[in-house]
Amino acid sequence: MQSEVLRERNYDTEELENFVQANEPLLVPDQRLAYEAITDMIRNGNGGIFFLDAPRGTGKTFLINLLLAEGHYYGGRTAYSALKLPLDLARSESPVCNISKSPGKAQVLKMCKVIVWDECTMAHERALEALDRTLQDIRENNRLMGGVVLVLADDFRQTLPVIPRATLRTNLT
Repeated sequence: MQSEVLRERNYDTEELENFVQANEPLLVPDQRLAYEAITDMIRNGNGGIFFLDAPRGTGKTFLINLLLAEGHYYGGRTAYSALKLPLDLARSESPVCNISKSPGKAQVLKMCKVIVWDECTMAHERALEALDRTLQDIRENNRLMGGVVLVLADDFRQTLPVIPRATLRTNLT
């Protein structure tokens, strides 16, 4: 098995199951609704996109950690690092992630069932397009995101407006 796959599967299942058993009962009704909807999407294997939009302090991170533990996923990295997103997204018409189809990272993406992207509103729109194209190619699946469940999370109330061609001074006044 490739080292990338081994690294992604290097977790203590008993610890994760204990975390789920201890924390699942603590979900408030809105969190439970989202949790069940997302876990159903993952179990059904049909893919899909789910967006968690909630104010700071309402438990988005708690819910994300519970979802990751429930699915026996461990660890976290930035989207740019984990998905090898190009840094010049704005200059490319059809960007793709810098991942070859050879074993390693591609194998991890073929096997994955869910990708959680926190603070997604900070990403360039073409980052999602690059991810979609890459997943469809690597997984040989033309469904949205190659059939992977994509959980996007952020708080639009904390996102600054974009003012085209504005200077720093314009944005601060």
